[in-house]
Order: sequence, then structure tokens, then C-alpha cells
Amino acid sequence: MQKFIGLGIVVLCVFGGFVMANGRLLSLWQPAELVIIIGAGLGSMVIANSSQVLLAIKSQVAALFKSQPAHSEVTQELLCVMHALLESVRQKGLKSLDEHIEFWQESSLFLQYSHVHSDLVLMNFITDNFRMLSMGKISAHELESLLEQEIAAIEEDMLKPSSALHTTGEAMPGFGILAAVMGIIITMSKLDGPLLSIGLHVGAALVGTFIGIFLCYCIFEPLSHALATRVDKKISLLECIKSILVSHSTGKTPLLAVDAGRKLIDKDAKPSFVEMEEWLNKKAA
Repeated sequence: MQKFIGLGIVVLCVFGGFVMANGRLLSLWQPAELVIIIGAGLGSMVIANSSQVLLAIKSQVAALFKSQPAHSEVTQELLCVMHALLESVRQKGLKSLDEHIEFWQESSLFLQYSHVHSDLVLMNFITDNFRMLSMGKISAHELESLLEQEIAAIEEDMLKPSSALHTTGEAMPGFGILAAVMGIIITMSKLDGPLLSIGLHVGAALVGTFIGIFLCYCIFEPLSHALATRVDKKISLLECIKSILVSHSTGKTPLLAVDAGRKLIDKDAKPSFVEMEEWLNKKAA
């Protein structure tokens, strides 16, 4: 909803201000300019990015405008599920997690935490690393190094759609100038016509510059930043899991290991130790 509100404010203020200055909205409707600018932008994205990145852009942008669980709710579930997993390991050993790790889609444990269970990135990170821990002894230092490398690779991959939108957004004013120059070329061929006709052609050419600037600073750049922010939140959750697993590998109790992860959570979603303990006790009851 917030994204729709922001988009509405941008459109209302930009075009409303134009109307307040006695501008005619119909004069901004220049299909040829739109075809040139948007076509050039989309074409450059297709040239510069793989099909996987293009599909990721589509899915990530669509997710921005869908209802998402609050970051604090996902954080709460993540801390609870990690504590439940570590408690099972403490009581029964790593082998007790085999059925949950190998078949997590149907796991009775993970199904209790719908937000975490529906997040493929989190689930793959959790299950893959518990699977690795069950395969043999690994020191806390080695585990931390491996997890840092994995998180860096995931972050780089997840930021590609944001980077692609940012690059295209930066080019939009240039595409607008391209459309404007082509409009001026057309205008030059009409110099022997009526003055009104020349003015209309010049105005149409300038609309191309406006469209390029509008798409850059009002659409592509905000979308790029919003995608990057979502990635940052997801990476903070992976950092939380990393800290919990590393603390567990040093011999910390489940509660202390989960608390190590809690300390890395973003301030807006970070619970106090007492709040976290209440969540865990409520789940254990």
C-alpha cells in the first residue's frame, strides 16, 4: 500500500502542478516519444542482462506491490524456528533433523512458521547449512568463513535486478534527449510551415526530455532503491542465521546462540532479550 501511495503522490504533484500552471495534459500525450524512450530502455535491459535477471526483475518488482508480512513477524518466526532446531539437536543430536531438513516442504516443524517456510531463500540457507553440519566436524572459524562467502554470493545475485533498474534509470534522461533530438530533426523539416505547427513539434520534442527525466527520478530510481532495501532486509536475516549457527558451533546453549543472532537484527524489528524469551517459552509450552 505504501508504494501505491508514494506513486500516487508523485503523479498527482507532477501532473497536478503542470495543470495548475495552466498546462494541458493532452499536450503531454506523445505516443511516438513514449515508444522511443521506453522501447530503448527495455531493449537496453534485454541486451545487458540475462533472462534470469529479467525474470528476477519482474518477480521482485511485483513483490513490492503485494502484501508482505511485517519484518518483525518474519524475525520472530526465524528466531523461534532456529531455537526449535537447536533444541532438537541438543536433546536428540543432528540426526533428529534429517526428516525436517531433507523434506522441509512437508516438515511439521517448519510448517508451524508460515512466513519462514514460504521464503525459499531462508529455507535453502537453513537446510543446506544444517545438512553441512550433519556431515562432519567443522570449526566455528571455518563455518563463519563459509557462511560469509555464501551470504556475499547470495547478496550479489539478489542485487542484480536492482542494479539493472538503476543502470536503466540513469540512462533514461539520455533516451529522453535522444527522442527530443529526433523531434527537433522532424521540426527542422517543417520550418516552411505555419508557426503554430512548428511550436507543436518543438513542444512534442521537449516532452521526450520530460519523459526521460520523469522515468529516471520518479520511477526507475525509486524502484531500484526499494528493491535494494528488500535485499538488505533479507541479508540481515541470513546474517542472523549465520551468527546463530556459529555460536551453536562454539558450544553455546540454544538460547544464547539465538540471542547472538537477535543482536544482528535491524533496529526496527529487533526484539529485546525478554521479548524473545517470552516468544520461545510460548512456543515451547
